[in-house]
Parts: sequence; C-alpha cells; structure tokens
Amino acid sequence: MYEYLLINIGIICFPLLFSFEKKIRFYRRFPAVAISIIVMGIAYISWDIVATARGDWSFNDQFVTGIRLAGLPIVEILFFITAPYACLFIYEALATLLKDRKLPVKQYFFYIPGGGLILLGLYYLGQPYTSTALVVTGLFFVLSSIFYFPLLQSFLYWLYCGIVIVPFTIFNYLLTSLPVVTYASSAIWNVRGLTIPAEDFFFNFSMLSFHAGVYIFVKSRLNKGV
Repeated sequence: MYEYLLINIGIICFPLLFSFEKKIRFYRRFPAVAISIIVMGIAYISWDIVATARGDWSFNDQFVTGIRLAGLPIVEILFFITAPYACLFIYEALATLLKDRKLPVKQYFFYIPGGGLILLGLYYLGQPYTSTALVVTGLFFVLSSIFYFPLLQSFLYWLYCGIVIVPFTIFNYLLTSLPVVTYASSAIWNVRGLTIPAEDFFFNFSMLSFHAGVYIFVKSRLNKGV
C-alpha cells in the first residue's frame, strides 16, 4: 500500500539531504524551484487527471495510499513535486561543477523534430497517450525555439537530459513492473523498454525539459533582480 510513497521518498531523499551542501547551496534556488514546480505541475497534473479519467492508465490500489484528489492518488500528485525537485537539483549540481557553453545549433533545426512530433501525434489521435505525449514533446521544441532558444543551445541542458534518464528509468521501472501504474493497450503503442511504455520517455522528457526551462528562466530573472 505504501510502495508508491516509498518510491517518492527514494526520489527526493538524496537531493533534499544535499540541498544545503556548501558548494551547491540549492536552498538558495527554492523560489525558482517552487515557481517551476507550481507552473508546470498544474499543466502536467491536469494532463494526468484527464488521462486517468479517460482510461489511458490506472493506479493499482495495492500499491498506493487510499487518499485521492480529482481521481489521482495523493502519491501520484506528490510525484510531480519529488521528481522535478530531484531533477532540478541535478541540473543545479551540474551548473555548479561545470561551465555551460553555447552549442553551435540554429534555431530552425528544432522546428523539424518539433513539427514532426506534432504531426505524428495527430496521426495517432486514436491512441490518446501516444498522441498527447508526442504533441507535447513537439510543442516543447517549437515553443523553446521561439521563446527561449538559449535553453536548446545550452550544453548543460542536454547533459542534464542525458543524466536524468538514468534515475527516470530506475524509478519508472519500479512503477511499471510492480505495477503501480497500468496502461490501457488501446492508448499506447505497446512498445516497451523493459516494462516502461515508449510514451513514458516522451512524457518525462517533455515534463523535465519544461521544468528546466522555467527554472532556468526564473533563476536568471531573480539573479538580475527582475
């Protein structure tokens, strides 16, 4: 009954313990972290509520606590706090240890994967989770290219994406192998990496990328006193 809660604790315990480490001092970034989690949390929890209601996925009562809000187990909502917090901690640790550099990529380059993913998502409208995951990921590339292109030029951002895939795979494997979360076969491709649906990789990439973008943007504005 408490497995999902324990997974959430496992996700956040190390980042929380080291938030006050002298070099990283992640606690100084709490305002930017909070804004990122609130803004993107509203968007992704709303997606979760809709997807759960239409049956894209469901939660196994054997592994979650009984409290639910808007159809979601409270521990699922907690995931949208613990996962972004842990990943933003990883980003800040990288930013502390390494110097960022601008990658030699052109703005129009990202319109291709962005537009392609959106079109592919529209093609799979009959598979709701597949469609939504592809469209949202495509929108990330398009919107970032237009409104915050420095993010896509950032070496640290892409390194962050490469690193967070490791804990994502570990914890998502736990969620899908127990399974805490089960997926409707009609909503997905039914292609999996280990026990993880392919769509989850798009879901998590888009979510953690949007979180990073909001966090980095807000942090830069707070640093400038704007």
